[in-house]
This record gives sequence, C-alpha cells and structure tokens, in this order.
Amino acid sequence: MRIIIVGGVAGGMSAAARARRLDESAEIIVLERGDHVSFANCGLPYYVGGEITDESKLLVQTPESLRAALNLDVRVRHEVVAVDTDAREVTVRTDDDDETLPYDALILSPGGRARHPQIEGVDSPRLHTLRTVHDALALRDLVTSGARRAVVLGGGFIGIEAAENLAGAGLETTLVQAASHVLTPLEPELAVLVRDELEFIGVDVRECTTAVSIQTGVDHDVVSLSDDTEVTADLIVLSAGVRPDTEAFERSGIACEHGAILVDAAGRTSAPSVWAVGDATASLDAVTGVRRPVALAGPANRAGRLVADSILRDGEPHPLPRPVGTAVLRIGGLTAAFTGANADALHDAEIGFETVHLHPLQHAGYFPGAHAMHVIVHFRRPDGLVLGAQIIGADGVDRRIDVFATAIRAQMRMADLIDLDLAYAPPFGQAKDAVNLAGMVGENVLNGQQRLWHATDLDAVMRESLVVDTRSPQEFADGHLPGSINVPHASVRERLTDIELAAGDRPVRTLCAAGVRSHIATRVLLQHGFDAAMLSGGMQTLRASLRAEGREGLISTPGSVSALPPRNSYRKEPSHDQ
Repeated sequence: MRIIIVGGVAGGMSAAARARRLDESAEIIVLERGDHVSFANCGLPYYVGGEITDESKLLVQTPESLRAALNLDVRVRHEVVAVDTDAREVTVRTDDDDETLPYDALILSPGGRARHPQIEGVDSPRLHTLRTVHDALALRDLVTSGARRAVVLGGGFIGIEAAENLAGAGLETTLVQAASHVLTPLEPELAVLVRDELEFIGVDVRECTTAVSIQTGVDHDVVSLSDDTEVTADLIVLSAGVRPDTEAFERSGIACEHGAILVDAAGRTSAPSVWAVGDATASLDAVTGVRRPVALAGPANRAGRLVADSILRDGEPHPLPRPVGTAVLRIGGLTAAFTGANADALHDAEIGFETVHLHPLQHAGYFPGAHAMHVIVHFRRPDGLVLGAQIIGADGVDRRIDVFATAIRAQMRMADLIDLDLAYAPPFGQAKDAVNLAGMVGENVLNGQQRLWHATDLDAVMRESLVVDTRSPQEFADGHLPGSINVPHASVRERLTDIELAAGDRPVRTLCAAGVRSHIATRVLLQHGFDAAMLSGGMQTLRASLRAEGREGLISTPGSVSALPPRNSYRKEPSHDQ
C-alpha cells in the first residue's frame, strides 16, 4: 500500500509515524511544501525573544532521522497543487518540475496560511509572519542586529507570545488588536487582566485598532493605525489569524465549508480514499456542535493517529474526538487558560447556561505565596453540565484547566466536581480545591440555595435594587458603588430591620470583595424572606468588568481603581474573602 501524506508537523507526522508502526510494509511518502517537516512551531516566539537559544532545538525531526527511525520517504519543498480523486493521483510541484504520484490512501494535513491585510506596505521586508522556522530565524536576526522597536499585528496566541518575548528582549513593543480585547476567546473581565499584564511588562496595547498602512523607510518602517497615530517599527510581526490552506483540494472537488475540509467521524473526506486532519479541517465543537477549524496541536496529533488507524486497522474506526479547545498561554508573570465554550459561543448556539465567578487560592492560604486565581465556569441549566471554564493566575492554572477539560470530555456536571478527589498539600492546593469550590458554587445556584447577579446586570441593579456592600467599613471607604450601603456580613442579622427600611419594596443585591462574605449575607437574607442575590465574583470581577468597558470611574473611590490589587499582590497573602 502506498500512503501519501500532504504536510508534516503535528497532524501529518503523527499519521505517518502511526501508519509505520501499524504496517512495516507500507510505502509512506510525506510531501512538505516548506523546508522543515517536523519542527516546534509552538516554540518559535520563544526563539525570537531569545528564551530558546539553540536553533537546532526547534527541529524535532529531519527527513534523514525519519527515514532512519521509521523508514519514511520525506520530501521537502514538494507542494501538492492538484488531486485527481478518480485516478488517485496527486500533482506535485518541486523546484525542478511537476510530477504525478499515485496513491492508495491520501491524508491531507496542509495546515493554514497567515491572513494578510489588504493594506499598503504589507510587502515590507521588515514584516514577517511567525509560522515557520525561517520566519523565526529572520525575526531573531532583526532582534540581534539592533532592532529597538517592534509592532505586532494581532492579539491572539502567537501575537501575545511574540509581544511578550519581544518586550522581554528589550524592544519597545506595540500590540495592535482589531477586536475589543486581546485573546478574544477569553471573557472580557479576564482579558482585561491579560492587557494589564502586557502593559506591566512594557507592551503598548492598542485595542479596537487596525493597521491602515505601512511606510517602508531606509532605517525603519512607520505603521499608521486607525486611531490616527503612527508607530515606528524596526520589525513587524503579522499575526492576524490564519485560514485553511485548502485551495488546491477545493479545486479538486473535495468538499469544503468556508475553506475548511469537511470530514466524517473517521476523518474521511468527500473523496474516496482521502482523509484529512489538522488546522485545515472543519471540526464539530464538543460543546456547541458548531463546525469550525481548530488550530491546536493536540487535536491535530490525535486526529493523525486515528486516521492512520482508520486506514490500516480492521474493524470500525474509533471516531475522531470532537475538540474541546483547551489552551494555555503565558503572559509575563501570569498564566491564562480556557477550555470549552465561552459566553458568546453559548449564546450563538442558543444553549441556556449559568456562569459563576470565583477567586480561590492556588494553595493553602497560610502557606507563603498564596494568591488568587480568577476562575469563570459556564454550565448548562438545569442539569449543571460543565460547558466551559477560564482561569487566570500566577500559578496552578494549568493543573485546574486540565481538570475542567477532562470534566467536559467526560460530560460531568457541576455536582460531580464537588466529589473529585484532587491532590492536596499546602504548597500545591487547598483541601477544597478551586475545582471543588466551583462545583459547590454551581450546585448552590442550580438548587436555589444561592441566587446571583452579574457585573453585566449592574445598571439595572443600581436603578432597581438596594445594593448592600458586605465588606468592612475600610474597604467600603476605599471604593464602593454610588447609592450602596455598607453592612458588614457579620452584622447582617442584627441589622435586618435597617436593610428592610432602606430597601422598601426593592430587591436587595449584595456584594463583597470576591463573593464569600456576600454569600453568607445572602443566605441570611433569603432565609428571612428578602428578595436577595449576590454579585458573582464580587468587586474583583466587577472592577475588571468595568475596566473592560472603560467605566472604571463608576466606582466611588478616593484613589486609583484597578481590576486587581497591585501587581505584586499576585505573590502576597490573599484578601479576607480568600
């Protein structure tokens, strides 16, 4: 059997390696358009910034090592430009000529191409994408040869990683993001914390802004922005998204949707004996059921392995798992991670859901270095099925997001999270882990023991309700909502009459710093007949949400307002609510 694989890196090379392990006699040819078939594309930004210093570390395998270890025929600088699905042949363009190769099975793993904005100057020699080893080498050469100013176009994964590393290398770095906030899968109240951290490490973040033109000069370029400013650049990183690299296959009659190759549960395309994996395929989202490309290495690797099984193993093939979309990212001293669906995706899919915000500690509060993680969990009403989670913090984020990802894959409910037996020791966690706590809060909401209001409800709450701030008098004096009254949580029982008189016929809405004290107060109020609800996530979430909207001045405060305590507090003892 001759198996031809178009494209290497994650999906293609996983398929090739698995195919060889299953069939020693198969002829396996890998056709790669570029110069490198197996490289650490996720490590490229860290090489540009100098954190990875050895270029050879980026090359996971070479054609020679793959032939020696797996007897694979790997051909670089071989671009597939057409497929004849009836004759089962591919047309391959090389530096010398075009050739035709027959196949018994064809696996497409072409990946994606960077999107280039249609603006003047986009062909500047100082502008580079960051998708290949050559890109990384070119950018690193600019950094080491004296570049002082960088502009990054795009605030997604690669854009943020590039900005972080360029700023870390000492360059004045400007990050230009067309959307309303960086890292768009994050909820705005968490994305603002990413922006804060980028600015803390020296990145000038321009949100709701695009590049209008690039003027190429002798010594530097000038990038004109839609906010009527100009930024000088010695290098420019283009990270404005990718599109599936599928034109040749779509022309050959292989079914695509919005440029992404359509596959069935086994990875088969519309053409006989043709499979597809990776960034260029349209996957069914595990939570929403929406069909979309998922440009992540993990799903591509798993799909490559399963497609090889589908081709070479007898019996019903194991279906490709629907991607959950789990991702993690370092930004300076913070980690941001998410899995499953965000609120926008759930609204678009018309899935009814609830959301809880928490700020639990990453380890025991009495152990040095305790700090809050900022957690959002979405779950389905009425059954509590976990739909998505997002976390930001300085430590412990990756561990918890993997638990949430596992919960989504296992179709667990919020009540199930309470029962998870997670590792605990004071330096690593709490006896009630953040995941357990999320389950407890979610279960309280589902069974009616707790009612929530959210930062998005603020205007209506201030207009229609009595807001009772259950923090200490000093915290209240340091910043509070106009019109709110201060009743510390331990005083609620003795001041029920005062609250009733102040509320009149209005409902009561409570808040505190992070949601612990207001939970206690709200339980008291509910059991005394009040129409009461607590602010999900407390003032920490509210301040972040208002900053995301540019409304931080709404909170009456004698000093400056920030989404979080001072930056260094990530490594200090927690607030009272923790």
